[in-house]
Amino acid sequence: MIGLATLSLFLLAVLALFLSPGPNMAFVLSHGVAHGPRGGFAAALGISAADLVHTLFAATGVTALVAAWPPSFDLLRYAGALYLMWLAVQALHNGGLRMGAPAQATGFGRIVRMALLNNLVNPKALLFFMVFLPQFVDPSRGSVPLQLVQLGVVLSAAALAFNTLLGACSGQAGRWLQRRPGAARLQSRLLALVMLGLAIRLLLLDRPAAPMTSPTVQGH
Repeated sequence: MIGLATLSLFLLAVLALFLSPGPNMAFVLSHGVAHGPRGGFAAALGISAADLVHTLFAATGVTALVAAWPPSFDLLRYAGALYLMWLAVQALHNGGLRMGAPAQATGFGRIVRMALLNNLVNPKALLFFMVFLPQFVDPSRGSVPLQLVQLGVVLSAAALAFNTLLGACSGQAGRWLQRRPGAARLQSRLLALVMLGLAIRLLLLDRPAAPMTSPTVQGH
């Protein structure tokens, strides 16, 4: 079991990571603005679900196996960049995303799946879980995989709470924009710009030459 002192330190570190701008924050904010608080919550839910998947991969050694194969980093970032570019095109053409519409009309489950996939194909997220979580594990306190799962569940729950609040705030801003002329077009362009920016960010990532440490993994 994770000790209380270790858990407190872990939560402080997680909060610091949440407060640093990153792709998850951008994803939640943009979908909150485009689809309201419910859209922001859907994005938050997808991100937290992906966190649980990454946790299971880290605890079972899958992440270490993937990271040990050098081309995997490039494959993940190229796949992620293509997916984000596709989302940007969808936003510009209102194809399926239906900018300016509430999350119910757009498809709550669709936004969840988009957030889930966006997180899973981010190679930095994979490395984050491989490097960050083990720093708070104490082998003398029992099963290492179990401790990793416990930490991952705590992180996922904290991410859900933080991103839901973030989505609610951006959703209120989106509702305010919807009362303005041309807001739907502005929201679609904003979302497309965010998705394109995230795609470019992935393409510009350098393949790590050595295992990454937590201070370099920003903006979970």
